[in-house]
Amino acid sequence: MSQVSINDRDFSPEWNFTSSKSSGPGGQNVNKVNTRIELRFDINKSKLLSEPEKEAILKMPGNKINHAGELIIVSQSSRSQLKNKEECIAKFYHLLAKALEKPRPRKATAPTRSSIAKRLERKKYLSEKKRLRKKGDY
Repeated sequence: MSQVSINDRDFSPEWNFTSSKSSGPGGQNVNKVNTRIELRFDINKSKLLSEPEKEAILKMPGNKINHAGELIIVSQSSRSQLKNKEECIAKFYHLLAKALEKPRPRKATAPTRSSIAKRLERKKYLSEKKRLRKKGDY
């Protein structure tokens, strides 16, 4: 079976949206209309993610996942509920793609001769400077 890209999967049945009053732009409209959108996605209950994918997402750094294993994404940058909802969805797919991308393996490298020589030269210079600071025979 071929691996389906995160962007090709439809997570919409598993999203839970809530709206509340925004602190963003909108003037007096802010006090009347619920434009702040919060997307909640229960990682553990997802049927579209495999177990290794769930583990990778739960290990994501940051504070977007609560103790219940829910990914919470908030948007309140626009005056429009629809635009904020679209922004939440875009953030969701971006976060999942970032969490699931494989890190490039680090290639071990050895220091060059010149870098070793520069380091030793700097150490000699600093030790000489400290030696000259000491009180003693002049």
